[in-house]
Amino acid sequence: MNTSHSPSATFAELLQKTLDCSRYAKRVLEADQQLQNWLQENFALPCDRAEMLDILRQSGLNLEDEAELSRAVRRLRKQIMVKLILRDLNGLCDLNEVMQAMTALAEVCVQQAQHCVMQALQRQFGTPLGESDKAPQELLVIGMGKLGGGELNVSSDIDLIFVYPEDGETDGPRTLSNHEFFTRLGRKLINLINELTADGYVFRVDMRLRPYGDSGPLVMSFAALEEYLVSQGREWERYAWIKARVISPAEHPQINELMRLAQPFVFRKYLDFGAIDSMRKLHAQIRQEVQRRDRINNIKLGPGGIREIEFAAQVFQLIRGGRDAKLRIRPTQRVLQALVENGQFDPEVVADLNAAYIFLRNLEHRLQYLDDQQTQELPEKPEDQEIIARAMGYADYPALLRELDRHRALVGKQFEQIFGAQHGDQGDGQLWRDGVTADELTAHLSGLGYRTAADGAQHLLQLRTGNRYRQLPDVSRQRLDKLVPQFVALCAQQSNPDETLSRMLALLETISRRASYLAFLAEYPQSLRLLAKLIAASSWAGEYLMQHPALLDELLDAREMYRAPQWQQIDHDLRARLDDCGEDTERQLDVLRQAQQEQTFHLLAMDLQGLLPLEKLSDHLSDLADLMLRHVLRLAWAGARKKHRDDARFAIIAYGKLGGKELGYASDLDLIFLYDDDHPDAQENYARLAQRINTMLGSYTSSGRLYETDLRLRPNGASGLLVSSVEAFGEYQRQSAWVWEHQALTRARFSAGDTLVGAAFEEIRKQVLCQPRDPSTLRKEILAMRQKMMDGHPNDSGLFDIKHDRGGMVDIEFMVQYLVLAHAHLHPSLTANIGNLALLKLAAELELIPVGLAEQVRSLYRTLRQTQHRMRLNNHSPCRVEQGEIDSTACRHLWKMLFEAI
Repeated sequence: MNTSHSPSATFAELLQKTLDCSRYAKRVLEADQQLQNWLQENFALPCDRAEMLDILRQSGLNLEDEAELSRAVRRLRKQIMVKLILRDLNGLCDLNEVMQAMTALAEVCVQQAQHCVMQALQRQFGTPLGESDKAPQELLVIGMGKLGGGELNVSSDIDLIFVYPEDGETDGPRTLSNHEFFTRLGRKLINLINELTADGYVFRVDMRLRPYGDSGPLVMSFAALEEYLVSQGREWERYAWIKARVISPAEHPQINELMRLAQPFVFRKYLDFGAIDSMRKLHAQIRQEVQRRDRINNIKLGPGGIREIEFAAQVFQLIRGGRDAKLRIRPTQRVLQALVENGQFDPEVVADLNAAYIFLRNLEHRLQYLDDQQTQELPEKPEDQEIIARAMGYADYPALLRELDRHRALVGKQFEQIFGAQHGDQGDGQLWRDGVTADELTAHLSGLGYRTAADGAQHLLQLRTGNRYRQLPDVSRQRLDKLVPQFVALCAQQSNPDETLSRMLALLETISRRASYLAFLAEYPQSLRLLAKLIAASSWAGEYLMQHPALLDELLDAREMYRAPQWQQIDHDLRARLDDCGEDTERQLDVLRQAQQEQTFHLLAMDLQGLLPLEKLSDHLSDLADLMLRHVLRLAWAGARKKHRDDARFAIIAYGKLGGKELGYASDLDLIFLYDDDHPDAQENYARLAQRINTMLGSYTSSGRLYETDLRLRPNGASGLLVSSVEAFGEYQRQSAWVWEHQALTRARFSAGDTLVGAAFEEIRKQVLCQPRDPSTLRKEILAMRQKMMDGHPNDSGLFDIKHDRGGMVDIEFMVQYLVLAHAHLHPSLTANIGNLALLKLAAELELIPVGLAEQVRSLYRTLRQTQHRMRLNNHSPCRVEQGEIDSTACRHLWKMLFEAI
């Protein structure tokens, strides 16, 4: 399409194309020479709000008088329309200017009309006041559809809803209820904009999107609107309210309150995959209506039309807008771009949709330029077809149609991918029907390779005949009926079909309470294969999904799921999500838990796919915990009621598995809290901060909890202060700490908070670990502690406990700690927090233990950790194996060398 004008084109040439391509412009300009003169002087400047206000001010009409305002706004529309038509047809402006100018025109006219009518009514009845605090009330005019989205077309209706904050009555000598006052205002406002006079009209006003439609009241209070949305709002109204925006008055203190009132109705807190089917049905009704009226060439409502692009964008807003504030925006093109940024659409797809949107909207405008009619129908008359082709910059109408068909095909293809009926692998529908018997089910499962088919058949029958199934809404039961045969067929393909089916059915029973999760599985059957593989590999994964079913959404994009985490980007995105919560602590905690669960699930998927070595997995889990601790600390200090400085001189120190970067999926966090601040209120304020951090980490809500914490490693244990100054901590470690506390210190590190406090801790740690110690005394202390741990974990099973028994993980960890404490005064490099494997290697390089033996112990430690990890993924606890299955001889040899060869 090429509609740009030649730089040397004269106004006469530009005007001629305008007259050739718009009968409306021709009629208006031929009847009004002054308008043509104005157009010649002003056509080169963009159409904008400032120009419109200037035109009204210079009209010579009294804008406070309804009759004169009526003439002024109608004349304004003619000026803006002919100017836009000339600029658009000659390539002097783009689609964006046309949409924004028409939106601004509607806003300016509605605002002027509202102001004028309000003044007149106040003179009669006084000011409407609220019941509660007698505050003056004002009507809020909500623009819906393209007006709300800032995308109005040139011959559009405007969809409006009228609301006011509070019931009450006016304070004049003749009183009216606020409802009656604003009803009169609304009627007069509509007449001023909508009525056809000798000067034409401004916009046709459509009020059918208001609550209860044509049968509902013209105006409604905030409270009545909220009650309607909560109790009676329909699915299609959620779609309509996505673009809702107060357009008049331009500013009002309660606009945000109104938008917050509607937000939970439009954007659900959970991922709402049921929206796909709802919008599919809505679109089917529209398509049926189009076909019934034989309007298949409607470029808005027909196949591959504007509405399909809007639906494609807005369904993702409905699904995800409750959790992603960046999707709570109105203009279609901006929504599409946001969907690229959050990975829902490929950039190439959005480029195609965006190009189609611009093409179709430009074509829509040229159809409407012809006679200023609200139409999206392709013309039937050959002469009109020729005009439209020329207006679009094509040599002839067939060339235009070829390009139109190309765009519509691309849109239709993308629409079908999102909304097309999902079939997938349906399995055997006869398996799951009323009256099916246990024998039939058992035979069917046996034929698929299930080993304990009778047990599986009983589980299926219990699900089919149980109360939960019978009490499901019809649509949920229909979805479950389709899913069960698919589950059975997919589980049969796993190496452990019986366990997998049991886990999958348990998950299905759990999520069946929430229709949205069933909708997700029904809409995206391709995700079932990945789900079956994950659950087959790990019962812990199945339980994790049962606890956090929102994570099913993560199955959608396998590429993203198996990509190593980019912690800097995750940190940035998480901060943005938290900032969107304002000061709502509950929402902040939900966002933190969701982020932590999403990343844990990604790591779990990579782990089960064999893409992450165990050490790397532990690093990532530890990085995730550090990230959560940083944000929890920041939020806790920001929300502190009492604080004596902007930035807390406070640090979280990690011990144990987090300290050694050996964190597992369900590991608790061993933490202590330090500060370095001589302010008189420091101890009290930081104690409150530490308590708040611990509560935020450990408290349960519907979205779970972040981490279980253990604070007993602080100075003086459970009886000690919750926080310590750096100075007090150093003194305690040097003078009062037990040897086991120094053992723990070998695996401690700064995790979050003030880096200077972290550096001070690290300095103390090195000093303490490098203290000379008597080897004999040290051995006795460590052996006594080891015996105490053995006594606390008795094992009479006849199996080998890979963590606690002799030759197991604890023995290796104790030996590493002994090597650090015994030799760091001569070899300070041993104080580095580099993990047990690296410390064993370093000890060998320093000739403290034999190289060969060190390698054998390192290999054993890896094996023990991997075995423990695999067993925990399938909920085996304690982790025990047959005697002799793992050869722990190397550990016993090194233990004897360090502790028994005196």
